[in-house]
Order: sequence, then structure tokens, then C-alpha cells
Amino acid sequence: MTLSPLNQRRFALFKAHKRGWWSLWLFLTLFILSLGAELIANDKPIVVRFDGGWYFPVFKRYPETVFGGEFPLQADYKGPYIQELIEKKDGWMIWPPIPFHHSSINYDLQVPAPAPPSWANWLGTDDQGRDVLARVIYGFRISVLFALTLTLISSVIGVIAGALQGFYGGWVDLVGQRVLEIWSGLPVLYLLIILASFVQPNFWWLLGIMLLFSWMSLVDVVRAEFLRGRNLEYVRAARALGMRNGAIMFRHILPNAMVSTMTFMPFILTGAIGTLTALDFLGFGLPPGAPSLGELVAQGKANLQAPWLGISAFMVLAIMLTLLVFIGEAARDAFDPRK
Repeated sequence: MTLSPLNQRRFALFKAHKRGWWSLWLFLTLFILSLGAELIANDKPIVVRFDGGWYFPVFKRYPETVFGGEFPLQADYKGPYIQELIEKKDGWMIWPPIPFHHSSINYDLQVPAPAPPSWANWLGTDDQGRDVLARVIYGFRISVLFALTLTLISSVIGVIAGALQGFYGGWVDLVGQRVLEIWSGLPVLYLLIILASFVQPNFWWLLGIMLLFSWMSLVDVVRAEFLRGRNLEYVRAARALGMRNGAIMFRHILPNAMVSTMTFMPFILTGAIGTLTALDFLGFGLPPGAPSLGELVAQGKANLQAPWLGISAFMVLAIMLTLLVFIGEAARDAFDPRK
């Protein structure tokens, strides 16, 4: 696929922004690694060799009867019983670098939880004995996936709403602006608190609720671009040639409006991550037990005697949001029409 000269110039400008360029690669590396979190932090081995067969507990659940056990329950690979059964058949296991899942508890702690960092738990444990590093990895993945999904869907809705208002103007624009003013004035946090009182929050429920309000961030920008672009000469020429309004909007005006949209998207992404973290901190976000950076911040606040909790959450959020801001700055420079 060959880029147009304009896009080649934009890519060169983005690449010339060293801070944003390297931030993009570092963020992508961390995100791709987090997608394979089950292979990095898990309380199940990646591969088990037993009696001439290959087993992959990370991807499939095996009852202990598969390894010669007595009960058709899920095998506890950390227990000495299963380990002895595997060793009797000259078997072996390959474990992830972090032998803890985000929900598994370390029952071999030498001190009461939260335990400080050690060779077993590199960032210590939380107040329930769960490995902090494992929860950070899974929490990073959930935060980024949530923010990406919310940003993409809300951007599509916001672009369509802004395009309709700006292109048609008149009563469409007037009614749309009044709806935006009323809708943006609703107290989002209070609505979430009320809904959380009788609905158990989860990933998709929280995404749907936040999507009701997050789409408004791009409407004004796209609306302004369409208000300016609908009176340009090439748009008038296309209308005079009989081109339909939909084709004019999305084939001729929208590419110009996407410049400002692409510039704002990294900052919308950071806002989505911050909102999810704040809701989890207040207890109105993901369900209890889910790996959450906001929940880790709350644990750091509740356990001041365990500074590794707050420091871990702060460092992960600071690095993640800083990288996204640097990427946004590079994107803003690359799409700047003055350059």
C-alpha cells in the first residue's frame, strides 16, 4: 500500500518527533506484551509434558484425572500431589515468568498481607495476598482495551453527529446543539452511582454507560469543519453535478475533518483511562476482584504502611498516560496544516 504525498509528509513529521515516535513503539510493545498476559503471569504452567503427551493448561482446563488423579476437578499444578503424579511419568512443566494469576493468592507468605516486594512477588502483594505485578499487567490490558473500544466507538458516533449538524445546518444544527447542551449537563458520576446501586457493573455495562456521554467530545470539532467546508467551491461543484449529500459529506469533507479528529483521539484515550481509573477508585467501576489500576490506587490509600501499592499504581498510570500524551503531541504536529 502506497501512501499519498501528503500522508508521506505527515508520517515523516510524526517520525521526526522523536519523543512521540519512541513513545509509540514503547506503548505498542507494552500493549502487545499485555495481550499475552496469560503467558507472562499465570498460576498454571504454559506446557506440561506427561506420559508422552503434551498439555497446555494456559489455554485449556484439565481435570486431575488426566494426570492420574482421583477426582474430576481442575488440576492444581502448584500442589505437591499433581507435581508428584507428573514427575512419576518423567514429566515436566514450563511455568510463566510470574507464577501468579491476577486472582491467585500466595498462601506461602512469611509476613501478613500486604507483603513487601520479594523474589516470589517482585512488587509485593496487596491486602488479599494477590501478586501486585500480575494485577498490574492484567489491569494495564483491561484499561487500554476499554479505552480503545470507548474511543473508537465514541469517535464514530461523534463524527457522524458533528457531520450532520455542520453539513445541514439550520434546524438540524440548532436542535443538535440544544440536545448537546442538555445531555452534557447531566451529572455522569451521580448517574453511575444510582445505576450501580441496582446493577452489578461489568466491562460492557460500564462501556455502554460511558459511551452515552463520551461521544460528545468530537462533535464541536467536526461540526466546525463541516460548517466551513460545506461552502467551499469544490463542494458546490459536486452538488451542482448532482452528487448526493452523503457522498459529499463522507468522500469530500470528512477527510479534511479527520485531521482534527485524529489529533484529538490520543487525548480522548487518556481521558477514558483516567475516567475508568477514577471510577474503580471510587468503587463504581469494574466488578470486585477484577484487575484494576484504580482498585490498586484505592488499596494504596487504605494501606499507607505498604507504599509499594501506591507507588506501583502511580508509576504504571504515569508512564502509560505520559506515553499517550507524547503520541498525541506527535500526531498533532504531523496533522498540523501549517506544516
